[in-house]
Amino acid sequence: MISCYAVAMIYDVIVIGSGYAGLAAAIEARQAGASVIVLEKMRAAGGNSIISDGGMAVAGSALQRRHGIEDSAELFYRDMMKAGLGLNYPELVKIVTGHSQEAYSWLTEELGVEFMDRVDLFGGHSVARSHGAVRITGASIIKPMLKRLEELEIPIHYGWHVTGLLFDHQRVTGVEAESGYSFKTKRGDQRQVIHARNGVILAGGGFGADVRFRAAHDPRLNRDIDTTNKVCATSELLVEAMKKGASAIQLSHIQLGPWASPDEKGFGSGPLFADYIGLIYGILVAPDTGSRFINEHSDRKVLSDAILATGAPCICISDDAAVKQSGWDIGRALQKEVVRTFDDLPSLAEFYHVPADSLSSTVDRFNTSISDHDSSLYGRSIMADSLPIQSPPYYAMRVWPKVHYTMGGLQIDSKARVISLDQEPMEGLYAAGEMTGGIHGACRLGSCAVTNCIVFGRIAGAQAAGGGN
Repeated sequence: MISCYAVAMIYDVIVIGSGYAGLAAAIEARQAGASVIVLEKMRAAGGNSIISDGGMAVAGSALQRRHGIEDSAELFYRDMMKAGLGLNYPELVKIVTGHSQEAYSWLTEELGVEFMDRVDLFGGHSVARSHGAVRITGASIIKPMLKRLEELEIPIHYGWHVTGLLFDHQRVTGVEAESGYSFKTKRGDQRQVIHARNGVILAGGGFGADVRFRAAHDPRLNRDIDTTNKVCATSELLVEAMKKGASAIQLSHIQLGPWASPDEKGFGSGPLFADYIGLIYGILVAPDTGSRFINEHSDRKVLSDAILATGAPCICISDDAAVKQSGWDIGRALQKEVVRTFDDLPSLAEFYHVPADSLSSTVDRFNTSISDHDSSLYGRSIMADSLPIQSPPYYAMRVWPKVHYTMGGLQIDSKARVISLDQEPMEGLYAAGEMTGGIHGACRLGSCAVTNCIVFGRIAGAQAAGGGN
C-alpha cells in the first residue's frame, strides 16, 4: 500500500528523466542559477542513453576536416529532411543541425567527454559525421554528465515515478510522484509532491518497450517484434501530458533497427558488426534467393521495410579485409555466435540455407561494381575505401528489425516549450529528447538522437531556468 504524502518540496526546475536530454537540461538550468532536481523512474541513471553506442552526428567539425571530410549544417539539414520524408518540422531540424558543433564542443570542452579519433558513415547521411564516444557506449557521455551534476550539487532521486503533472489554471506548478518505485510491481511506497517555481522539463524518453501503446499506433509492432530498448521505455509520462492537454504528434512513426539480430535479446552485440561493417562495406542478401535486394547504405526505415518484406531474417555478409579496415573489435559478437565466420562462401551458404550458386554470383557482381566504381546496382555509392568481398574468413550475421526509436512524441517549439492542443505553448512545461516529436519525421538518421538530446536539452534547461515563455 502506498502511504500518504510526504512533506512537499520546492525547486525552480524539475527535470524528469536522467538520459542525455534530462542531464543536459539539468546542468544548463543549474548553471543559469536555478535550483534543480532530477527525478528518475529507475534505480540507476541513464535510461536508453547509457546503453546506446554514444555516436553523435556533428556537421563541420575539426575532426571531420582532419579526416578530409567536407560537411556543413546545410547538408546535414537536407539529409535529415530527406530521411524524414519532409515530415520533420523544418525550424526544429535547423536548430539541431545548426547547433551540432556547439553541442559537441560543450560535451568535450566543458564536460570532458572523450570521443574517438574517427568519424563513421551511417545509412542516409551524405558524408561520415558520426562522432563515436570512447568505448562505443553512451556511458562515456552519461558518466561525465553525472559528475557535473554532483559538482553542481543537483540531486537525483532514483525510483521516483512521476504519476501526475500539477497545474494552477494554465500553468504547470509541479509534479506528483511515487517514491520507492519498483518496475516489477509497478508500484511505489509513498506519494510525493514537488513544486516548481519556474518549470517542469519532460525528458523521460520514448515508448519503444510499451507494446500496447506502440501497437496501437503501428499494429505490426506487436509482441512478436523485439525491442532494443530498456524495459523502462514506456508511455505513461507522455500519456499524462496528453491528458493535461499537450499535443502529441507523429506517434505512428516508430523506427526499427535494421541491424539487429534475432539471435540475441535486446540491443545486443551484433549491431556493431552489421551497422558499422556489414552494411557499410558488405552486402545484405535474402535467404531464399541469395541475392541483394536493397542499397545497404539506405536509411533505417528503407532498410527495415525492405527486410520485413522478405518475410524472414536476412544475411549480412562481409569479409576479413573489411573487418580489419573498420578497426572495430567484434569479439563479443563472435563469442556469442551472433556473428559467425566461414572459410568460404559455400560453407556460409550451407549454414544459412542460402542458394550457394546464387550467393556466389551476387558476390561476383558486387565485386565487379567495386572494381568498376559502378554505383548502378541499387544506387549503392562506391566509397573511396570500398573493397571487394574476397578475403576469407567471411563474416555473416542474421538481421531482423527490432523497435529502436519513437520519432513521435510531444509537440514543442524552438524554445522546447510543449505545445497544447490549441497550438499554444503550455506555460512552464518543456520537453526534450525522444519524448518529443517532429524533429526526425518518418525516419531518424543514425547518431542524430544524441545531437537532438543535447541541443534541445540545453535549450529546455535555459528556458525553464529563466521561467519565461
